[in-house]
Parts: sequence; C-alpha cells; structure tokens
Amino acid sequence: MTTRVPMTTAGAAKLRAELQELKSVMRPRITAAIAEARAHGDLKENAEYHAAREQQSFTEGRIADIESKLANAQIIDVTLLARSDKVIFGSTVWLSDEESEEESRYQIVGEDEADIKESKISFGSPIARALIGKAIGDVVDVQTPGGLKSYEIIDVQYL
Repeated sequence: MTTRVPMTTAGAAKLRAELQELKSVMRPRITAAIAEARAHGDLKENAEYHAAREQQSFTEGRIADIESKLANAQIIDVTLLARSDKVIFGSTVWLSDEESEEESRYQIVGEDEADIKESKISFGSPIARALIGKAIGDVVDVQTPGGLKSYEIIDVQYL
C-alpha cells in the first residue's frame, strides 16, 4: 500500500502547471531538437543529438516524478477546514521568539513545497513537528542548530 503524502492545493497546482509545461512545451521542443540533430548525420559524434537525448531523459524523468507525486498526494485545502486556533498541516502560524520577541510567520506544507525564502516549512521539520497540535497562546520549545528556542504562538490562520 502506498503512503499518501500531504500536499496543499497550491503545491498541487504548482506541480500540475510544471507538468503541463513539460508535456506541452518541453517535450515537443526536445523532439524537434533530436530530429534536427539526426538530420546532421553521424550520431556518434553529434554533440547536439547527445545533448538533446540527455535533456529528453531528464524531462521524462521529471514528468514521471511529478506524476508519481500527484498520484500519491493527499491534497488538503486548508481553507475548507473548520476554523480553529490549533496548528495543523497547511495552516499559517505567527510566532514570537520568547527571548528576542522577534516575530516570524510560517506556513506548514508538504516536503516538496517547503521553501524557507517563502516562509514555507515542511511538516516534517523540527519546528513544524513542535507546532502541530498546539494552539494560540501555547509556548513551544524547538531544538535548533543554535540551541533550544522557545516560541509563543500568536496567531493561526487557515489561508
């Protein structure tokens, strides 16, 4: 039995868009490049042909990877869930560092969606694991590379 992997609706939409681009734009472009390279003759010493075949292999691998991820995804639309002050997968959490009082915001997302520059953290990350199930006003301790940090949950939204 395949394990379902949680993914937000935005993450699934991004993967579907990439898949559409690969299938409708990249595949035809690579096929044309291979045909053009074949027309140049001897394939053994044809760098364009080998580069196009390598690109084709990479693209087909990525298509298979995305299709697999989407097939095994449990897509969760957090906006449809009952509102609560609890932190769950897909929720956006505002935190206050207990020591510095610096505030930060994170959305808890699937592994493939995580992007710290966009404040999206994987549900499997230490901070997300510490936050899930907690509620507004709770203080959570997270072991970070810099030592133990305490954060207060200021707000939780299902965006």
